Parts: sequence; C-alpha cells; structure tokens
Amino acid sequence: MEIYLDNAATTALDPDVIEAILPFLTTNYANPSSAHGAGRRVKEAIDQARRTVAGLLGASPDEIYFTAGATEGINLALSGAIQAYDLNHVLTSRIEHKAVLATLKRHEKEGDIETSFVKLDERGNVDLYHLENLLRANPRTLIALMHGNNEIGNLTDIQAIGVLARRYNAVFFTDTTQTMGKVRFDLQDIDFLVGSAHKFHGPKGAGFIYINKKHHLKPLIYGGGQESGQRGGTENVTGIVGLAKALEVAYRNLDENQTKICKLKQYLVSKLAISGIEGICYNGESKSLENSVANVLSVSFPCLSTGSLVAGLDQIGIAVSGGSACSGRGTSHVIRALACEADKENVRFSFSKFNTFEELDRVVAAIVRIYESDPLVAAGKAWKNIASWALDSSGGARQFQF
Repeated sequence: MEIYLDNAATTALDPDVIEAILPFLTTNYANPSSAHGAGRRVKEAIDQARRTVAGLLGASPDEIYFTAGATEGINLALSGAIQAYDLNHVLTSRIEHKAVLATLKRHEKEGDIETSFVKLDERGNVDLYHLENLLRANPRTLIALMHGNNEIGNLTDIQAIGVLARRYNAVFFTDTTQTMGKVRFDLQDIDFLVGSAHKFHGPKGAGFIYINKKHHLKPLIYGGGQESGQRGGTENVTGIVGLAKALEVAYRNLDENQTKICKLKQYLVSKLAISGIEGICYNGESKSLENSVANVLSVSFPCLSTGSLVAGLDQIGIAVSGGSACSGRGTSHVIRALACEADKENVRFSFSKFNTFEELDRVVAAIVRIYESDPLVAAGKAWKNIASWALDSSGGARQFQF
C-alpha cells in the first residue's frame, strides 16, 4: 500500500512488538494453564504483561483482564454491569461505537433496560448539564460514553463525567479504544474502560478491560477459569504479550509521537486550505487540537459527479475511510447526528507515527487532480469565470444580446 491514512481503523505493528511476540510463536508455545515448566513460563509472560498494562494506567494488576478486543470488552462491560447490578437504565449518546449501541439495543429489546440519550451540540459535544439532569432523574444508572470518537475525533471530558457518576451513585463505563496509547489516564472516577491493541501498533485480536476493584461484572464467556474466572478460554499469549509491549512503547514515546501527529493534522488542514477546492468543512471537533483525538481528521468534501473521492484515492494507493451522502449513498450514524451539510462526502484521515509530511503533500495533490478532472467541478469553475468576466470595473453587470 502506497500511503496509509486509516490508522483509526488499525495500525501497523511496531517493530519492537514483532520482536516481543516472536518467541511465543516459535519456542514458548505451551498452554499457560499447563502445570509443567513450559506452561509456567508462558503464564509468567501473561502475568508480566498484566503488570505492565496496570503500571502504565496506574491500576492494580488484578484490575486488568485480557479480551479478544474492544468489542468483546464493550459487551462485557455493558451486559456484565447490567446483570451484576440489576441496572435498568443506561445513559449514552447517539454517536457511540456500534458495539455500544447494538448491545444496548439488544438489552432494551429484551426488556432489561431503558436507554436515554444525552443531548449533543451541533459539533457532537456532550451536554454535561443535560447529563446531570438525566442522572438526577435516574440515579443508580449506567453511563456509557466514549472518550474519543472513532469517526470525528471528539474528546469527551471523562473526568467531569466521572465526578457526576460518583455524585449520583452511577456506574461509569468509557470506551477508550481511540485514545488508549495516545493520552494518559486518571482512573479515579472510572469504573470500566476498554482498549484494543491494534489501535496502538499492537496485534489484532487482543484487548483488555479495566474493572475497578470496587466493582465486578457478570462474565460473558465461561470455561476453565482463566482471567480469574472473568473470561474463560485459553489465552491469546502472542496477542497479550504484543499488547503490553505496544502500550509500553506508546507510553515511552507518547509526548513525542503526539507532537508529531498534531503537526501532521495541522499540516493537512493548511494544505487543504490552499488547495483551491471550495466547500471543504470539518466534522465535529476534528480540526481542533485541544478538543479532538490528535490522529483523527474528519473532512467533508463537495460531491464528485464521477464517484467517490475515497474510492478514487483507493485506486491510486491512498487508504482513507469515510461515508458519503452523495448520490444517495448513506452517511454513518455519527455524521447523521451532527449538523453537517447534507450533500457532502465525508472522509476520515487518521494518522500514525509512521506517516510523513511528504505523504500528505502527495495526498493533497492527488485530491486536487481528482477534482480538477471532474466534469461537474470543471463546469462550475467555467461558469464562475464567465460570471466574473461579465462584471465591469464598477461592479455592474454587462448587457448581452442573445
């Protein structure tokens, strides 16, 4: 792949991660539940990974449980809390990940819960006053609000939400899939959070859930008692070791990487501003360095007459993601929840530490070429040139005979 700008979907393995997991693909392949020495050595690797993750987050090792990824962790957090605490009310938003919304929809359909949606402003920010009003009317409820949005990058003030949760005796879960490895956390007022290794240069199929030691969850997967009975099944050793190493590397270089990624975002915004493409706008808070995840930039482009911009970029080896309202193609539930212009193509650029400024130069040049070759855009420019020529120096319109 020539240029990869879809890092919010998945990231490349860090070289240090590859080195860390190789022994567990070759020589250290024993089952960690086995009683012999080979099994014990593998079990110790899992325990060390747990200690590493806990230490980086400021948690205790017995608060970290490994999963197959964030989707499993989300299901465990929501279903497990609803059942463990007999909760019948959940507060969430309409721009959560589908893993959250689908899980809650299932519980609501089965009559377990009632779901309330907190108000969002036109840029997708949570209305904390409305949230508090909902909590005041429904104390002892489950709050499910993500930290960083996967499509528009918006950051939610999870510390403020955590304080409200304590005030109204609520249980607070936050999805940190997009922010894990990119920010430092204060877990004081958070009950549950999840992370997924492949979002921070670790392997796919490995994640974790933090469960505050004051709480417990009803398991989803029963088996041989692995993960202290919270998640049965033979552990994905390579995934767990890779996850811990990836998070360690991310925290080791966190400030340096985030500074670079912020500069990449600013650079792309500046290049698009002088690209000559009219009608570009930014979704949510993604343009803001303070209010969004650094590596996500969600841009709305004018529709092309020849097809999708995302598809056009893909054809020349540039990987981005998005959804379009052009020609009847459906937008995502996140974009629909915002006050965005209806007839636009939404493109998510998401960066990593491996991207370069030179790549962004090539991406913008490619976008400009695609628009310049589009008949609808060319016709629009021609009409504007005629209209400009038709105005005399005093600003009056010239008269034509047809």
